Amino acid sequence: MAVRFPLGMLAAMPPTPPTPPEAGEALIRDRGDACPGALRLHAAADGYLARLRLPAGRLTLRQLDVLAGAAEALGDGSLSVTSRGNAELRGLDGGCGARLAGLLADAGLLPSPTHERVRNIVASPAAGLDGLGHADVQLWARALDAALCAEPRAAALSGRFLHVLDDGRGDVAGLGGDVTLVAAPGGAATLVLGPRALRVAAADAVPAALACALAFLAAAEAAGTGAWRPRELPAAHLPEWGAALARAGIAAEPVPLPSRPGVLPPAPGPLGERAVHVLAPLGRLTAAALRALGAGADEVRLTPWRGAVVVGATRDRLPALAAHGLVTAPGDPRTGVTACTGAPGCAKSLADVRADAARAPGGPLPVHYSGCARRCGHPHGPRTEVTALGPDTYLLDGAPVPRAALAEAVAAARTSPMES
Repeated sequence: MAVRFPLGMLAAMPPTPPTPPEAGEALIRDRGDACPGALRLHAAADGYLARLRLPAGRLTLRQLDVLAGAAEALGDGSLSVTSRGNAELRGLDGGCGARLAGLLADAGLLPSPTHERVRNIVASPAAGLDGLGHADVQLWARALDAALCAEPRAAALSGRFLHVLDDGRGDVAGLGGDVTLVAAPGGAATLVLGPRALRVAAADAVPAALACALAFLAAAEAAGTGAWRPRELPAAHLPEWGAALARAGIAAEPVPLPSRPGVLPPAPGPLGERAVHVLAPLGRLTAAALRALGAGADEVRLTPWRGAVVVGATRDRLPALAAHGLVTAPGDPRTGVTACTGAPGCAKSLADVRADAARAPGGPLPVHYSGCARRCGHPHGPRTEVTALGPDTYLLDGAPVPRAALAEAVAAARTSPMES
């Protein structure tokens, strides 16, 4: 079936810097959000980039195979997992946009072209698999995705606006969502909106999340500042969240803000009786690794820790996945090591940080390597930060370190307790 896409959606995006605020002023964004998508390709130093929103990271086996084929035929042969559990194809030719869009649409990965960049939904990857948590928020994620795509107004959300759905175990609640739902005992859910928290019935969780997203859009329009996320709104224009829920017919009770747990990813290895968790080194999955993830599985859920939960797989699959370079057991020194694209793939990067990250010594504290001060893709929670100042000098947690001494300094930093 032919799929038609809005004119201009397949074009490469121009840069869109915000207007810098004066001291004490609200951030003014005088251009639209230029976050890349599957239909708005971004021109990078290594070719064009497509970012695919995957609500809750969920991929069917057919979708895995389509992405593997697209990576081989159109890109650099790999797929990158982002810190939101989304996926990126890199090294694309600028003229492949229509072909890529058709492949994705036929696989069910573009249910609404006008909403493709706003389907940012992170959910507890192990929900419904291991007996933990208070609700299967994977089901919430599917319902919220459908609700967003069915609401024309939601298409105006920024590509950075994030919904987070935590099943109560605390693994994703600290990921900085704009609208966060935490499943609670007794058929309830806690709705976290910046410094506010409201208790709603679990049955109202998805409608409440949508109502709050729409309330933000109305507040952003009234403020006139072009805000992409609630935290960017002037204080005088923050939504009255409780009133917005009441208008939507949703009962909500103010409650104390829950404690913010650290991000606690499951260890690589078996996850309950019918799933395994693996990590992709530096977030990269080859086409062969993608197909290996799908072999014998029911579905695959990409995670915000740049890995995958393979539903329907048992521990017997782990050796085969390890053979494709995936991290399958605790103690692997590659665990907790992340990096931005770096040089030569990103023109803004001052160093080949992925090469340095690949040599990172192991340690209990996560470490993120950034090619410039933007620190793209950095994780939440306690970590040590390595930021390039040039090809031979880095900042390690704020202190300059020559590249020749970097490995030793990172080894020491990864064993030192620190605040995020």
